[in-house]
Amino acid sequence: MHEHHALIEGFYDAFSRRDADHMAACYHPEAHFSDPVFTDLRGEEVGRMWKMLCARGKDLKIEFSGVQADAQTGRAHWDATYTFGATGRLVHNSIDASFRFEDGKIIEHRDVFDLWRWSRMALGPSGVLLGWTPMVRNKIRHTAAKSLADYRP
Repeated sequence: MHEHHALIEGFYDAFSRRDADHMAACYHPEAHFSDPVFTDLRGEEVGRMWKMLCARGKDLKIEFSGVQADAQTGRAHWDATYTFGATGRLVHNSIDASFRFEDGKIIEHRDVFDLWRWSRMALGPSGVLLGWTPMVRNKIRHTAAKSLADYRP
């Protein structure tokens, strides 16, 4: 097993325990993270995002599989099940992650998932009807960015 394989497994093991400090320690100081909601996080923002999500995810359940890694890149699949706080609706998000490594740490992390599918679960009828529109997608992103900016661990 390559050391980066162990790094990814340790990252998701920590996530399943909501150990955001361990997760943040897996990242290079110049790390870059993106997903359909948090489109461009850098450096300490990445760890702060995980701290926020772990702190707020009281019923968060994480399962991961398909971990692969070599000296430069890695990937994994993970599923998150939780109650979305703003609506109280149950969400089961299915995510594919890709990684790039530098100095034994994650320098780039990209999560890919269907934001419209997520919005249908998290937002209910408004997500079904409007979750695919740029207006709703941008509102989701804006709300998440503001939450992160306001979050102080």
